Amino acid sequence: MDLEPELLLQEARENVEAAQSYRRELGHRLKGLQEARRQIKESASQTRDVLKQHFNDLKGTLGKLLDERLVTLLQEVDAIEQETIKPLDDCQKLIEHGVNTAEDLVQEGEIAILGGVGEQNEKLWNFTKKASHIQLDSLPEVPLLVDVPCLSAQLDDSILNIVKDHIFKHGTVASRPPVQIEELVEKPGGIIVRWCKVDDDFTAQDYRLQFRKCTSSHFEDVYVGSETEFIVLHIDPNVDYQFRVCARGDGRQEWSPWSVPQTGHSTLVPHEWTAGFEGYSLSSRRNIALRNDAESSGVLYSSAPTYFCGQTLTFRVETVGQPDRRDSLGVCAEKQNGYDSLQRDQAVCISTNGAVFVNGKEMTNQLPAVTSGSTVTFDIEAVTLGSTNNNEGGNFKLRVTISSNNREVVFDWLLDQSCGSLYFGCSFFYPGGKCWCSRFSDDWFRFAGVL
Repeated sequence: MDLEPELLLQEARENVEAAQSYRRELGHRLKGLQEARRQIKESASQTRDVLKQHFNDLKGTLGKLLDERLVTLLQEVDAIEQETIKPLDDCQKLIEHGVNTAEDLVQEGEIAILGGVGEQNEKLWNFTKKASHIQLDSLPEVPLLVDVPCLSAQLDDSILNIVKDHIFKHGTVASRPPVQIEELVEKPGGIIVRWCKVDDDFTAQDYRLQFRKCTSSHFEDVYVGSETEFIVLHIDPNVDYQFRVCARGDGRQEWSPWSVPQTGHSTLVPHEWTAGFEGYSLSSRRNIALRNDAESSGVLYSSAPTYFCGQTLTFRVETVGQPDRRDSLGVCAEKQNGYDSLQRDQAVCISTNGAVFVNGKEMTNQLPAVTSGSTVTFDIEAVTLGSTNNNEGGNFKLRVTISSNNREVVFDWLLDQSCGSLYFGCSFFYPGGKCWCSRFSDDWFRFAGVL
């Protein structure tokens, strides 16, 4: 009987906790509904503004084009009018001159006739002589109406139907864009953006990706192409960025509506080499290191342990100088100064002759020699935590796969303690080699020797 109240109390507590959890989940869903409602209303308001602005601009542009066309046609009318009126004006001047001459002649003749014969013979003689010099039977030719222009405007009313048809088909309203961002993956100094097509009837030819800091009001183009993922580099750690993508249909020029912006950030700092290390020259962003002619002071390490298990690290060797067995490319649990190579404890590496070293011991298995154009990849996975009950002294086991020139070696790397992240390192005894190191998906940094 004493247990029953305790059981009831325990059950009541569990029910209260379940109700609290249920209330929290419902609160989250209410928040999601509010965000969905806000997205619909804001996107609808923005779409209205875009449509109004576009059609206002279109009306202004069409009005301007119609005005320009009207001015052109009126100028043609003016030109034809002026060109064809000029001969008529010249003919009119000639006729008016003839009329004036004839009127003068009539007046002079009437005066001469009124004087009669006798003393007026001289006036008659002069009038007759003057009249004989005027060609009274010569009349200028006046063109018939059918021979002169009769201007008119020829306007095809079918353009109204054509324009109406285009206007009625101009523009569409989409409830959702044909592409959406499906994943944001943080990388050191970058973010991988993956997107997908959500409209099965839409055939995409190209995609366009933009991003911005959440504090900025302006999106910037960062990628245009046919791929469906891209890594955006030069991302500041712990800073929120927004990403959006659109697509261009096959055979189309215009871009589709933008996807819903997605916010992401990277907590992983960019890969950088340690600055001020003798024997190596760094680029301004400290992601490229050149092995110079100075005497090397040992291993060049990354500035921080930015490699995490589960990722792939790739070294690409562009050129090879004089090889030395102490050359090394690899990873280590911690920086240890005073060594001229990664062929030491708490490190795994490969030498340029293909030898593989684990905690300073050379393995029996060997990879091909590293030559110009070679790639060397490291894949590391955590295997066990805690005691391993082995005789090699390690209590943390990592499974390492090193691949080079289509061959690979797999082994377990035993460390004294758990390592959440690892350093990168390299050492080249002689100048002359050049190689770069990258993370898959183009999230990379490089180090190199002098060419």
